[in-house]
Amino acid sequence: MVQIKTPEQIAKMREAGLVVAAIHAATREAAVPGATTKDLDEVARKVIADHGAKSNFLGYGGFPATICTSVNEVVVHGIPDATTVLKDGDVISVDAGAIVDGWHGDAAFTAFVGGGHAPELIELSRVTEESMWAGIAAMKSGNRLVDVSRAIETYIRRQPKPGGGRYGIIEDYGGHGIGTEMHMDPHLLNYVSRKRGKGPKLVPGFCLAIEPMVSLGTPHTEVLSDDWTVITTDGTWSSHWEHSVALTEEGPLVLTAVDGGRAKLAELGVTAAPDPLA
Repeated sequence: MVQIKTPEQIAKMREAGLVVAAIHAATREAAVPGATTKDLDEVARKVIADHGAKSNFLGYGGFPATICTSVNEVVVHGIPDATTVLKDGDVISVDAGAIVDGWHGDAAFTAFVGGGHAPELIELSRVTEESMWAGIAAMKSGNRLVDVSRAIETYIRRQPKPGGGRYGIIEDYGGHGIGTEMHMDPHLLNYVSRKRGKGPKLVPGFCLAIEPMVSLGTPHTEVLSDDWTVITTDGTWSSHWEHSVALTEEGPLVLTAVDGGRAKLAELGVTAAPDPLA
């Protein structure tokens, strides 16, 4: 069953989303050469504590940290530690979440550590982020879940990949419903699958974490022996972007974006819903 939220509940999710946005800002600044992924986790812990929020990652299924730090060929669920030292040219995806009064926020971004990044890596992150926004723009009343999947996949497939070939849209992981739990129905594929059908109709109160994960090569992944870290099977590097989004009577509200998604959605011809906390 899909959990439909009231405007008051969406306002609480917006509070949690702004904590996630603060985590993103602080960890992005901390992701410099010489820092360890544990350093970033400690930064995130402090932000959560300073906001009086709770972590929804720490302890989830036994996960031992506050954020996921996925470096280079790691797609998702990388565990922060003191031995992974960031260096010039690395790419890191930080996935973070927070709980406020029982309501969840969840979002991820890809950052470039230092300099010296190949143009194809910069383009990979751009394509992944823009595909996320294409999916967000498809969150319209009357659309179905598959329309969000189609928007994400269509954007990615229309982008020429430097050096030829196709981007790998990760198949085993995708977006999800969010609300009183971090992961809820429905599961959101980042591509269209006839086996899944059209999915539920989007109505006001529908909340999704939209999160494309894309690699420079394969769409296939494997999990390492720690039972968390997910890598591409061919070792190609990847990008991960995510926002939690609520569909309201007045359009989509990007719960984990500082401006509620107003500026980016305007570029796409979509009016973001008013911020309930403004």
